Amino acid sequence: MSATILTAAELRDADAGGFIHEDVLDQIFNLDMQIPTPFLDAIGTGSFSNPYSEWTMDDLAAPDLTNAVIDGSDASGQQAAVGTRVGNHAQISDKVVSVSERSEDVASIGSAGGLAYQTGRRLQELRRDVEAIALSHQASLADDGSAVAGKTGAFPSWLTTNTSFGATPGADGGFNTSTKVVDAPVDGDSRGLTATLLGDVIELVYTAGGNPTIAMSTPKMIKALAKYLFTTPNAAVPTANISGQGGRVNQTSQGYINVMVTDFGTTLELIPNRLMQVYPSGDTVPVAGCTDLLLIDPQYVQIAYLGGYKVQPLAKLGLSVRRQLSVDWMVKVTREDAHGALRDLNPATAVVA
Repeated sequence: MSATILTAAELRDADAGGFIHEDVLDQIFNLDMQIPTPFLDAIGTGSFSNPYSEWTMDDLAAPDLTNAVIDGSDASGQQAAVGTRVGNHAQISDKVVSVSERSEDVASIGSAGGLAYQTGRRLQELRRDVEAIALSHQASLADDGSAVAGKTGAFPSWLTTNTSFGATPGADGGFNTSTKVVDAPVDGDSRGLTATLLGDVIELVYTAGGNPTIAMSTPKMIKALAKYLFTTPNAAVPTANISGQGGRVNQTSQGYINVMVTDFGTTLELIPNRLMQVYPSGDTVPVAGCTDLLLIDPQYVQIAYLGGYKVQPLAKLGLSVRRQLSVDWMVKVTREDAHGALRDLNPATAVVA
């Protein structure tokens, strides 16, 4: 090769970074943007006007098998009743965005340095935080306005009526009428999910009057349950989708089950949640990666807000701009006995009968 020819390699290797422009696509690819919040998307929303919000749960009396009166007799007795008063504490969650004026003004790749981009991304993170916390074993805690931040009692912590948990020290949490806080459940010994355990909790919920339509857990737990339902002798055989003509017929194998019909004719949609966290079991030697399988009736749980998600400017500090993103929220479980929970499950253990 002639020494008089300037090559691309010489441009690339020149001192102080060379003379070839970097080939960088002006776009940012964020896989996390594709992760939904299925719990928040499925349940209702509400509001509150006090950091501690209360509501009442009422029940009909059990059927009276002695309900017979004499013809012409006077009315007597008193069947009026009041419900149970419960409540939850609110929680403030936030994110802070601080961007220098130069970062805002330069032409950054995908506008990553811009205030608008950073604010939008942090809002997504804030919503994901709410989803994950709401599905945790968090107990409620009052905000003292000084050193203690308020915390809302999470959805699984409320459930006590239709539950199944591992052996000692496993125990329910639930609303404490004396302290007016929602206690966290106590993690029990790790165990595998069985169809019998699931059927028993479904029966408890049905008998209590609930009608859950969602079975939610971590992806690994839903995968294990779906695999069992797919291979059990009583499982329906998936039907192939066939399209195309002649020798180029496309056939799609459906190797999954995402809806199960219970013994009582109700249906449960199996929904994996990538934001649902795992926890160590209560074994003497804790087993990592345990999870809950939650049976949810969306009619009887909601996320309540005090004003919704907010984006507010903060005082300017020199050559930067700042925003605080916040949400004041709480979990409202209007009927805890409309739901069910199987706790301390080890997704690595195969589901059996």
